[in-house]
Amino acid sequence: MSDPLAGPVDYLEGLMEGFVAYDAAWRMTYMNASGERLLGRSRADVLGKTWHEAFPHAVGNEVDRMYQRVKSRRVPERMEYFYPHYKTWMEISASPLSDGGVGVYFRDISDRKVAEARLHESARRKDEFLATLAHELRNPLAPIANAVEVLNLQGSMEGVPRAARAVIGRQLKVMTRLIEDLLDASRITSGKLELRRARVELAAVLDQALETSRPHVRGHEFTVALPAAPVWVDADPVRLAQVFANLIHNACKYTPAGGQVRLSAERDGARVRVRVRDSGDGIAAGHMTRLFEMFSQVAPALERRHGGLGIGLALSRALVEMHGGTIEAASDGPGRGAEFTVTLPACDPPAASRAAGPEPKYAGQPRRILVVDDNEDSAASLAMLLRADGHTVELAHDGPRAVEAAATFRPNTVLLDIGLPGMSGIEACRAIRSQAGGDAIQIAALTGWGQEEDRRRSREAGFDAHLVKPVERSALLALLAAAK
Repeated sequence: MSDPLAGPVDYLEGLMEGFVAYDAAWRMTYMNASGERLLGRSRADVLGKTWHEAFPHAVGNEVDRMYQRVKSRRVPERMEYFYPHYKTWMEISASPLSDGGVGVYFRDISDRKVAEARLHESARRKDEFLATLAHELRNPLAPIANAVEVLNLQGSMEGVPRAARAVIGRQLKVMTRLIEDLLDASRITSGKLELRRARVELAAVLDQALETSRPHVRGHEFTVALPAAPVWVDADPVRLAQVFANLIHNACKYTPAGGQVRLSAERDGARVRVRVRDSGDGIAAGHMTRLFEMFSQVAPALERRHGGLGIGLALSRALVEMHGGTIEAASDGPGRGAEFTVTLPACDPPAASRAAGPEPKYAGQPRRILVVDDNEDSAASLAMLLRADGHTVELAHDGPRAVEAAATFRPNTVLLDIGLPGMSGIEACRAIRSQAGGDAIQIAALTGWGQEEDRRRSREAGFDAHLVKPVERSALLALLAAAK
C-alpha cells in the first residue's frame, strides 16, 4: 500500500496547525513541527508508539471515541475539546487515511474560548442587570396601580381629578409595557419585538403620543391637522404612539423656543400618511443616509447640546416596518427645518364594541389575606384595594414576620413578595407550607421578578401562582376566585 502522506509532507511541515497520522494499528507514523509545539512532545518520543501508548491520559475520552468512529466508519469528524492535561482548548479534525489509519489536524483555540466565555458572561451580566432594573422600577409602579384602582372604586369623580386619574392609568400601562421591554432589549434592536396588534383609531394613537410629548411641546407654536373622518390602522397602539411621540419630541428638541412644529395626517387610498414638520435645525444632506442607523449621531455638537443616545429613530424605523409601513426624512438643509413622514396601511373599523361596564367587583366570600412586602407603600395600597372588596387584611414587611403572621392570623390567601429581608419569600413560602394547615393556604408570589427562571423557582417552592408587579386588578380577582 502506498504511503498516504507521500508528497504533502513539505506542506504539512509548513502548517501552523498540528498534524499527526496513525496507521491501521494505531501506531503514530508522522507528526509535524507544529504538532510537537502544541503537544509539547518530540517526534522521537512518540513516533512508532500507539495512540494510547503515546497519550495514556486520553484513553477513553471524547477524542478517543471520535478517532475510533472515524477509523471504523471512514467518515471525517470535527470537535472542540478541553484537554485538562494541557489546560488547553483544541479544535480537532480527524479524517480517514487511505491505508486504513487516521489523520488528525488540531489547533489551539484557547484564546477564542476565553473570549467567548467573556462574551457569555457579559451577556449574563446584562440580562441580570436588566432583570434587576425592571424589578426596582416595578416597585414604585405597584402602589401607583393600587392607588388608581382604589380611586376607581370610589365612584364617579367629576372634572380635573377624573381626567388626572385617567392620565395616570394610561401612563401606568405605557410605563409597565416599556419596562417589560427592558428584559428583551436584544429583540428590540434586532427588530424581533412582538407587537400586540388591534384595530385602533389613528387619532387615539396620536392623542397618546401628544400626551406623552406635552412637556416638550410647551414653548413651541404647535399645530395639529387630522382628517375629518376616522382613520383606522391595524397596530400596536403603545408602540405606534411611541414612534410618533419620538418624532414630536425630536422636532421640539431641535426647534428653538417659539418655532413651529406641525403634526398632520391624511388618508391616501389604502394608506395613511402622518407627517411631523418643524422649522428647526434641519439636517445636512450628507447625514440623511445614516439618520436611521442605531447610535447614529449625525451632528456631534448639536447632539451634545440637545442630548440623546441616537437610538430613537432606529427603533422608530424598526417599529414602523413591523407595522408594514415606511418612515422617511426630508430637509432643505441646516437651519431650514425637517419633515418626517410615516406611511401605514389603513384598515376597516372594527365591529362595534361594547360600552365599558362598571369596575369589576369581587363576587366571592370575604377572605383573610396576608400581604407581605418590604415596600410599605406597596403593601399599604394593596391592602386598601383588598379592604375595599370586603377582605380582612394583615400586613408583614419581612420573611420571619410573614411566617409568624401566617401562624397567628391564619390567612386564606398570602400575597408574598420574593425579595424580603431576614428571609426570602421562597424560604417563607416553604416555612408556611410546613405549618399545620399550610397546604390549604393559597400562596401567590407578588414580585418584581418576572422571568421564566423566577417563575420556575416559585413553582418549585410551593407557590400556587406568580404575579408580577404592578398586578392588574383583573388578575387579582381571578386569583382570589380560583382559591382553594
